[in-house]
Amino acid sequence: MTGSRRALLPAAVLLPLLAACSAAPGAPAAKAAPGFPYTVTNCGVKTTYQAPPQRAVTMNQHVTEVMLALGLEKSLVGTAYLDDTVLPAYRKAYDSVPVLAKEYPSKEALLAANPDFVYGGYSSAFAAKDGRGRDDLKRAGIDTRLSTEYCPTGSPSVDDLYREVRETGRTFGVPDRAETWIKEARTTVAATEKRLKGVEPVSVFVYDSGDKTAFTAGGKGIGNELITRAGGVNVFADLDKPFGDATWEQVVARKPEVVVIYDYGSTTVEQKKKRLLDDPALKDVPAIKNRRFAVMPLSDTVLGVRVPAAVDKLAAQLHPAR
Repeated sequence: MTGSRRALLPAAVLLPLLAACSAAPGAPAAKAAPGFPYTVTNCGVKTTYQAPPQRAVTMNQHVTEVMLALGLEKSLVGTAYLDDTVLPAYRKAYDSVPVLAKEYPSKEALLAANPDFVYGGYSSAFAAKDGRGRDDLKRAGIDTRLSTEYCPTGSPSVDDLYREVRETGRTFGVPDRAETWIKEARTTVAATEKRLKGVEPVSVFVYDSGDKTAFTAGGKGIGNELITRAGGVNVFADLDKPFGDATWEQVVARKPEVVVIYDYGSTTVEQKKKRLLDDPALKDVPAIKNRRFAVMPLSDTVLGVRVPAAVDKLAAQLHPAR
């Protein structure tokens, strides 16, 4: 499991900040940017933006891709932590943004980029022990956003993805871009739902990683809804978190019909398949016996702009006849 856990619209962000502080005495106040001030509460943190952030840093690939999908690469002064390859549609824009670190930047490296906004995809992006806590950054004058999948409460859905994109678009002064993306995403999701109408769901076990135990997708992440919308049932939906460990005995007992392998990092899909197929304890599990595997890149399975297409991609593997 990477440390991180534990399409494209043209143009750059539009609105220059207006500096009212230098106005002469008695001069009229500078006009606020359209849509501002904007107040939003994200994972319990309430923030009022007087204007769009101009020097943003993203940490974790899926939130970086949210920004790029909204055409906001020129608002980025840094990014960090890829799990896999950036989508081809975003590659040129991504390459224009400085990479601060292969994984998470140190507090010093983060502050050296002089950000006014930091957007994290996993709670580990704001690890207080590393000096990157949201409270620490606020004291440094830096606003923050955490992907809603990792808010302390709730069970993320596709509707939460739409909210994530909408609130990010509002924060950066590009609400129309956000609404355009959401409209297209809804169309994609509805088309998949129509194709799967009446299908018999298949039981699914997600294998992310692990040897002594199975690190899998629980019921509190967008990955669980992705499975449901793709015509599956997550056998570990009762796990009360986005990701967590299960015993191999539990895997055997729950008899999944399909194993969905999350593809990322240095361990290949073939190595993961071999680990499962070579385990004598799993030989009678229907998915293993019938060699029924589906594969999803990790970035398809977290709360990001890949989700609508990922539902369709997984549905095609769970129900190839449809």
